[in-house]
Amino acid sequence: MPATLTYPGVYIEEVPSGVRTIVGVATSITAFVGRALRGPVNDPVHIQNFGDFERTFGGLWTESTMSYAVHHYFLNGGTDALIVRLVHTGDADPAKNAAKATATVGGLELEAANEGAWGNRLKAIVDHETKDPADNKLFNLTIQELASTDPTAEVVASETFRNVSTDPASPRFVTSVLENQSVFVRATAVPEFQPAEAEATFTGGNDGDALDSGDYEGSEANRTGLFALDKADLFNLMCIPPFTHNTPVALSTWSAALAYCKKRRAMLIVDPDPNWSSPDAVVSDSQGGTGLFTLRDENSILYYPRVKMADPLQENRLAEFAPCGVVAGIFARTDANRGVWKAPAGLDAGLVGVRELAYKMTDGENGKINPIGVNALRTFPVVGHVVWGARTLEGADVLASEWKYVPVRRLALFIEESLYRGTQWVVFEPNDEPLWAQIRLNVGTFMQDLFRQGAFQGTSPREAYFVKCDKETTTQSDIDKGIVNILVGFAPLKPAEFVVIKIQQIAGQTAA
Repeated sequence: MPATLTYPGVYIEEVPSGVRTIVGVATSITAFVGRALRGPVNDPVHIQNFGDFERTFGGLWTESTMSYAVHHYFLNGGTDALIVRLVHTGDADPAKNAAKATATVGGLELEAANEGAWGNRLKAIVDHETKDPADNKLFNLTIQELASTDPTAEVVASETFRNVSTDPASPRFVTSVLENQSVFVRATAVPEFQPAEAEATFTGGNDGDALDSGDYEGSEANRTGLFALDKADLFNLMCIPPFTHNTPVALSTWSAALAYCKKRRAMLIVDPDPNWSSPDAVVSDSQGGTGLFTLRDENSILYYPRVKMADPLQENRLAEFAPCGVVAGIFARTDANRGVWKAPAGLDAGLVGVRELAYKMTDGENGKINPIGVNALRTFPVVGHVVWGARTLEGADVLASEWKYVPVRRLALFIEESLYRGTQWVVFEPNDEPLWAQIRLNVGTFMQDLFRQGAFQGTSPREAYFVKCDKETTTQSDIDKGIVNILVGFAPLKPAEFVVIKIQQIAGQTAA
């Protein structure tokens, strides 16, 4: 209502239009879970290029299969990634657990910001050239990162905190300052008065043993392992590189990851078993329904074979890697160029940086694994190495699943997540026809935008999608229970997996 009408004249009232724009969510944010040289533990960090990974997580590391997968991801067109660094803990032998480096300088006890042997290259320096030399609680603290554990080694990075205090009541209390501003260290014990001028190197940092299934599966209550991603708002794909270069991911970890991906409306990219020496071995495993084939689901995708790429840490000699990082990058590249409804496969889906495939398939061998829902990585003359399959693990012919194809499933997840987030305003609105009309308008506009972009089949909106929200979908019983039902349907585009060309010879015409 406008202001109270008390005088003759014109009154202006702004009336809500009912238009609430629904914005599509991102489609190719990839979560990587595994080991890294340094960086926050059990805390997802959003990065947008490999330089970010180098600054936060230390870059490539021989012991970290995840670091290579992230490198392959950005090399192939990836744009956004969530990195969850894990470390080995809980071992009865403390020497096998990851640990933070520590140092005591002038009575001030410090520890590295996170676990790892990288902390053994830190040096702490205390001096008293403060703004008030008479204040016996003020001091300056410098933290240096050295090129090696030798205290005389070259300084590669440093940070200085001036006029910090040992007084907890001070706004420059050293514990608070380091907690909020330091990349390198945290204070664990602070002396009552000014620490003595001194310098000290850090010791005791340990990378720990390789991760095991318990480290990955973590604790939902404590948000560790996979469940650290609860702290992240959104991810669309998940990659779990092998535990080590010679140790594949445990089946229990794959199962836990798949269950979590389904909960978060994300897809899990499953790496092939390193023991699969040929397509016949893949088919043999599938017939038993064991191993990776227990992961058959519309939210899981499997690619074969592994890839061979240059290893920058081994003089660029060829090494064999799991393909998840490469494939995730191609997903991101395809989404950016064409859209989530385009299959991330075909001649445009080239494997950047891949020198060889661990197994070079023929068409006949490709025809053995495709019907069981395993996607091939192929090599063709001139074209090179490409992704040559677009099925989910639920896409085996015998299952006849409606979620047979990767782009169909991913488009559905995209629509679900976008509408879930874009209709939050509906909660607690009066549940009657005016609300239903607004829902139809806003959801219909979102679907129409997708139709214009070519996401659906059909030549008209009527053929491509429908949005229904009225007294047929929401009965009086639903209204009494506080429920409003929105029915959205769409006709997805399915990839042209088999192109059949029919050729007929015309018989020569005889003279009349």
